[in-house]
Amino acid sequence: MKKQIAFLRGINVGNIRIKMPDLKSAFEKIGFTNVKTYLQTGNVVFESNKSLEEIKPILEKSLSETFNYEAYVQLYDFDILSNIIDKYPFEREENYHAYVILIDSEAIFEELKNLAENSVEPIASGNQVIYWKVTEGETLHTPFAKIIAKAKYKKNTTVRNINTLEKMIYTSH
Repeated sequence: MKKQIAFLRGINVGNIRIKMPDLKSAFEKIGFTNVKTYLQTGNVVFESNKSLEEIKPILEKSLSETFNYEAYVQLYDFDILSNIIDKYPFEREENYHAYVILIDSEAIFEELKNLAENSVEPIASGNQVIYWKVTEGETLHTPFAKIIAKAKYKKNTTVRNINTLEKMIYTSH
């Protein structure tokens, strides 16, 4: 069994409300083991012997049917996510959020990477991710925040605080 991580996009914001015990149960019903959720934003660590490519359509279909919404899921192997965290390029400072924008489309990644290059905000690209450092309280208001909030990126991106990612990695060993 391989340890994997799922990020659900857009739950517990707006009208899509899912309780974490219900989410855990949905993962277990699919057949995943050692399921653990983090926060209320759809962060799930689990184990499976299937590949990420096999899991994604099964998981999105099951979650869409179970919770009556169009599920968007991004999946990562545990070790890959650990590597993403280790490569965060900015100094971690008080009064700033350290974010990773997870992107599951090469075309969207290239587009956002190009847009980020013209930004004055602290933004750097990694391996299919964008690292972003933003002043607390400004997460929804910066020029780059307005770009990534566009509907055209909804299916392919999700933003996570690096503190959350670290918690998922370091408490799941």
